[in-house]
Amino acid sequence: MKLQIKQKVMELQNEMITSIVECIQIPSVISEAKEGFPFGENIDKALRHTLKMCESLGFRTVYKDGYYGYAEIGEGEELIGILGHLDVVPEGELESWDIPPYEGVIKDEKLYGRGTQDDKGPTIAAIYAVKALMDLGVKFDKRVRFIFGTDEENLWRCIQKYSKNNEEIPNYGFTPDSKFPMINAEKGLLQALLVCEEESSVNLKLGNAFNSVPDKAVYNDISLEEVKIELEKLGFDYTTLEKGICVIGTGVHSQVSDSKDAKNAISRLCMALNKAGVKSKAIDFIAEVIGEDANANNIVENCKDEVSGNLTFNIGKLELTEEKQVISVDIRIPVTFEKEIVVNNLTEKAKAYGLKYEEYDWLKSIYVPADNFLVKTLRAVFEEETGLDSTPLSSGGATYARALDNCVAFGAVFPNAPKTEHQPNEYVVIDDLMHAAQIYGLAVYELLEGK
Repeated sequence: MKLQIKQKVMELQNEMITSIVECIQIPSVISEAKEGFPFGENIDKALRHTLKMCESLGFRTVYKDGYYGYAEIGEGEELIGILGHLDVVPEGELESWDIPPYEGVIKDEKLYGRGTQDDKGPTIAAIYAVKALMDLGVKFDKRVRFIFGTDEENLWRCIQKYSKNNEEIPNYGFTPDSKFPMINAEKGLLQALLVCEEESSVNLKLGNAFNSVPDKAVYNDISLEEVKIELEKLGFDYTTLEKGICVIGTGVHSQVSDSKDAKNAISRLCMALNKAGVKSKAIDFIAEVIGEDANANNIVENCKDEVSGNLTFNIGKLELTEEKQVISVDIRIPVTFEKEIVVNNLTEKAKAYGLKYEEYDWLKSIYVPADNFLVKTLRAVFEEETGLDSTPLSSGGATYARALDNCVAFGAVFPNAPKTEHQPNEYVVIDDLMHAAQIYGLAVYELLEGK
């Protein structure tokens, strides 16, 4: 049966890729809420489109007020959950894209577009993996439910609504929204605003999201020549624009903001502005307290544990106006570390710079032990299929695994493969995505058969 599952998944490749392309072509970035569209019309369109696709494949579907939906197959009391999200982060500056973000272009055996890796591509791959089992006549004595979120990149109001509506909680499950072999420990995710109700000497609006390291920071205000000089002294890359300059960073997901590849353009600009004497409490805080230290040792020194590694701290957005100064920060806290220590230290440091701490969002950490049935089953499938080490990993990422008590992040990025989520020219290697789909098919089959 295992060989048949893999072959059937490959037979569905063209249909699967077409479905992903159609979903990529819906720019499901959160926008202004309207009646009937809590996260904007495009997100609702993506949700309805995906549910219609699932219906055509033979699933029973439910749509709930634009917040979430689900597609289910099978019978029985036990429920296996597969959680994916259909919203995406903004595309940022279109000039950074060599290929349009919302066309779903196939080039050099890769599929390009916002959401190809995070999370439309993997979610639809998992759907077609289960479709392969259905086509093979596999008996579904347990139910398999795909739960589609629409606000994962922001405040998780979709999943909160799912819980508030007393929807059935799966017994166990996974989300295809990270990397293989699996993530069984996720750091606490704290997002906060540091606010000063005072005018800044400059006006700025930088960054796109809390959880993205900004790759560009445009500046065209006072002391421009001095800022250029300071950037050059600091060794920071920038380009000259018709009006002003653009500081160049390297955009990655905030969970890996301490990687060698990450360069925060907002932090770099603020360090130069501070050196050039540009006055702003927010700028001074970023430059003097954080700088380029993505582990924020000036907030909590040496904050790490063996299970999940270092604390990471990302300046995701900065807005300076005539009325206020606002820094948007994203912090990933090691699973054994107390949130209150981080909050208290950050509050005190911010207060010294005239900034007030305001919590925006908090997701507690999770940890599913290695001897758990779900973990053991997924490990065995991955190891048999790839021959690679299946030891579970920890992550600073926040996935829908946190929505359940017994859930892990499982794929879809393979070890040593490029992670392009949240970046310009996001893409997925088609062969890798098909291999992931095969693994998902095998995993669901084993979960149906086991326990």
